[in-house]
Amino acid sequence: MSGAARERGFTPRERYERQFESVPCNVCGSDSFEVVFPSRREPGRPVDLETVFRSSGDEPLQDQMVRCLSCGLHYVRPRLRWDLILEGYRRGTDEGFVSQVAMRERAFRRGLRHIEATAPPAGRRVLDVGAAGGSFLAVARARGYEPLGCEPSAWMCGFAREHYGLELHPGTIFDVPVPAGVDLLTLWDVIEHTPDPRAVLDEAHRLLAPGGVLAMSYPDHGSLVARLMGRRWVFNLTVHLYYFDPRTMAELLRRAGFTPLRFRPYFQTLELGYVARRAAPYLGPLGRLATGGVHRMRLDHAPLQYWVGQTLVVARRQ
Repeated sequence: MSGAARERGFTPRERYERQFESVPCNVCGSDSFEVVFPSRREPGRPVDLETVFRSSGDEPLQDQMVRCLSCGLHYVRPRLRWDLILEGYRRGTDEGFVSQVAMRERAFRRGLRHIEATAPPAGRRVLDVGAAGGSFLAVARARGYEPLGCEPSAWMCGFAREHYGLELHPGTIFDVPVPAGVDLLTLWDVIEHTPDPRAVLDEAHRLLAPGGVLAMSYPDHGSLVARLMGRRWVFNLTVHLYYFDPRTMAELLRRAGFTPLRFRPYFQTLELGYVARRAAPYLGPLGRLATGGVHRMRLDHAPLQYWVGQTLVVARRQ
């Protein structure tokens, strides 16, 4: 019997429920948890994968967030199956995200300087995992690095080729045809999207040369702004499957064979109008007023450096 025929044997509710999976804690493997935020999903309502799962996906968290009772990691459980999520990333487009490449280059220049100040890579081979439109690799190339990258979105790979002349491998870290010996491996706002962060870091460990440098940015669930905003924190999003703080991130890194060297706030730079439009749903009527005010004052394209809980961690391969 074909897969399609088997699916037809299930009721609509059963087919809906089969889209989800439940996983244990990714840091310690425990199955014990408490619910932090209950699910907001409407049972049976279809998920628009290509719209929700993209680099700039900003749908407020619809799934249940839990906290591991053993190590304290916050994560989504149950969650949409990874094969469905990955298909959304592969097939979607994201014109809004790439409209900000000039601003993202500013942030990446600062980020690369911070990495080099903390742990200068021994060589010049850099692999960017989840490279999106290629902005970080373009910045690294300008500083003398040999750029290598992978990105699930075929559309993003095409943008990197046309805009930067970069050839990204269309896939994940597990697909990229890069021999071991990379000097610097980066995951910019990626690790929280992955279905198995420990497996990703294990593979990063394999790809890095001994003593190689790993750098990741991620939204810090333990930051003051996250605690103050609660469920309305801007990074409580459907696209995010894991919610790390420095303690759980450091433990995950150690278990994967890395020594964390430094945690620091990571400041992003984007156009003011873009930030206002993305923040509007969280601010209600005030958001609409802010967006309109920015436009009337002709500040849509003004650069805004901001921080709402993002963290940069630099680690070294043991």
